[in-house]
Amino acid sequence: MAANSTTTQRAEQLAEQLREHSRAYYVHDEPTISDAEYDRLFRELQEIEAEHPELITPDSPTQRVGAPPSDKFESVDHATPMLSLGNCFDDNELAEFDRRAREAVDGGELAYCAEPKFDGTALNLRYENGVLVRATTRGDGVTGEDITPNARTIRNLPLRLAGQNVPDFIEIRGEVVLARSRFEALNARLEGEGHKPFVNPRNAASGSLRQLDSKITARRPLAFMGYGIGRVDGMTLASSLYEQLQQLQAWGFQISQYVDRVQGLEGCKAYYEAMAERRANLDIEIDGCVFKVDNAAVRDELGFVARAPRWAIARKFPAEETTTRLNAVEFQVGRTGALTPVAKLEPVFVGGVTVSNASLHNMDEVERKDIRIGDMVVVRRAGDVIPEIKEVARRGENAREIELPGECPVCGSAVERIEGEAVARCTGGLVCAAQRREALKHFSSRRALDIEGLGDRQIEAFVDEGLLASPADIFALHEHRDALVAREGYGEKSVANLLSSIESSKQTTLERFIFALGIREVGETMARDLARHFGTLDNLRAEAGAYLVRLDQADQAHPDNRAARDRMLSAEGLQAVPGVGARVAHCIADFFSEQRNLDVIDALIEAGVTWETVDTDDTPQPLAGQTFVLTGSMDSLTRDEAKARIEARGGRVTSSVSKKTDYVVAGDSPGSKRDKAEKLGVTLLDEVAFLALLADTGN
Repeated sequence: MAANSTTTQRAEQLAEQLREHSRAYYVHDEPTISDAEYDRLFRELQEIEAEHPELITPDSPTQRVGAPPSDKFESVDHATPMLSLGNCFDDNELAEFDRRAREAVDGGELAYCAEPKFDGTALNLRYENGVLVRATTRGDGVTGEDITPNARTIRNLPLRLAGQNVPDFIEIRGEVVLARSRFEALNARLEGEGHKPFVNPRNAASGSLRQLDSKITARRPLAFMGYGIGRVDGMTLASSLYEQLQQLQAWGFQISQYVDRVQGLEGCKAYYEAMAERRANLDIEIDGCVFKVDNAAVRDELGFVARAPRWAIARKFPAEETTTRLNAVEFQVGRTGALTPVAKLEPVFVGGVTVSNASLHNMDEVERKDIRIGDMVVVRRAGDVIPEIKEVARRGENAREIELPGECPVCGSAVERIEGEAVARCTGGLVCAAQRREALKHFSSRRALDIEGLGDRQIEAFVDEGLLASPADIFALHEHRDALVAREGYGEKSVANLLSSIESSKQTTLERFIFALGIREVGETMARDLARHFGTLDNLRAEAGAYLVRLDQADQAHPDNRAARDRMLSAEGLQAVPGVGARVAHCIADFFSEQRNLDVIDALIEAGVTWETVDTDDTPQPLAGQTFVLTGSMDSLTRDEAKARIEARGGRVTSSVSKKTDYVVAGDSPGSKRDKAEKLGVTLLDEVAFLALLADTGN
């Protein structure tokens, strides 16, 4: 049965929430919700998509592992993807996993490799002829960040595999962790040096790995715990995962002393109970147990879903909970303008810390749980950065409803909550101080105006010092040349290079400029399509204004019929651009309706930012309407270069294979996407055929 509008809206809401939380967690190291709440939202979306497969989109959080890597480090493709694990939270779900696994064979009892689930940050190590050549973060599961100099400082990480029996090439996967005892000592040292301490060992491990200066990483007492193997060439591994872990140990890797091979469901349950009892006394934090089918033949039979193997599951420990009073609610403004209600609690000890604040996520959650100021509420925390309110325990006397502010508490701009969305947002955009830093970082990033030398640290410092308040201020930094030269770590040459890069960035393209503005829902591809469709920024601005007029007319003509309203809006204007639906059009129109955003654009133009007018009529589009998926690596092109050439010819690049995919370009080590293309009958192109297609369709 097809999904109704309510279910469709809920799926879209969940996908948007999960994307934002995922970016906050994986890219910015600033989690905005607890792991338990993320799991709940993710599972709800999985259930909706399982019941209504037509709602699955290529960019759904269920179709990916995480979010993309930041641009601080070089991006590197893993030889084989680093997949995530499915989660279960009780014995019934664990039993269902075991049942599905047994069905793949003869229904008999299976052996499982059982391990603690470390609460750290994942790392992929590449060894060639036994020597460490590269270390990368998980990233989005396909592409990670090269942090090799930092990984080399981890004391228990082998720079060369021990013994003579080593493969020509191998990827070793594991978790970088920080023991509790060493974490406490590290925080004591940081506080003694006047630095801010870390919130928990997981954040300390993640933050230490992503230091731009590896000397800082070397001072952090990190450890690497091996748990798996990716691609291997030149050697045949044991079919047993348990025996593979013993091989890791023989090569010099530290593995958990609690790794075990257990029999069947009862063995898994007994292992879980034993680890739950040990958990409080362990020096390394764990948040559950991992069970993997031990036999390779069974693993091959089970295969994978989009983001996780069917032969492995993580049995998570329950969150810790207690009850306290909700005294007040404050609204915080995030980097995308999202207003998050934050509960101010009567301080209570839970999950090992004293908690006085908790996330309420959004107004939909507040209304769904019927939370009011003055209520006694259940607070849940399980080693997470931000606790959450699970439910109301008891209605408080004189309890009052939580109200969404009409104006942004930071900049005073209007707050808008688009129909069908859970998140309310400040419309201030570029002029809201809460969004300013991230807007500036985005504006100067590599795929926007690409201002070399103006990285995150520089922007943070310049904002704090009052040198930057809007993107236009970047082009006035030359007026502060003497002050810049006098700053610690700067000099005449570095300042000259920065100012030269800023000057060069003034000559850009319309699609880069549109992308740099940071309009919500407008990524690189959408910015390119808008530029090609409208040709000039003036045309786009005019159409954004016209859209709001037509929206008002549609609301008046069909106040109770959303489908009819959408039909009135979809035939022309913004929604005539491929990929622009009602929500995206609304975001674009809102951005250009805010006068202060227009003022920033005018200031940028006055500062000398220019671009060539796009030829909307004569640009050849031989691949228009055709969808490509890229998998594996090619010798002659990087993935970004291949994507750019496809898009230059009007084609579209997506991340997952479906019946609507026209071509799958399969390089070396293509993985499961090639298999899915063959199953669906999608045309496969190797590197030679792909290059020939490019040659036939353009220069």
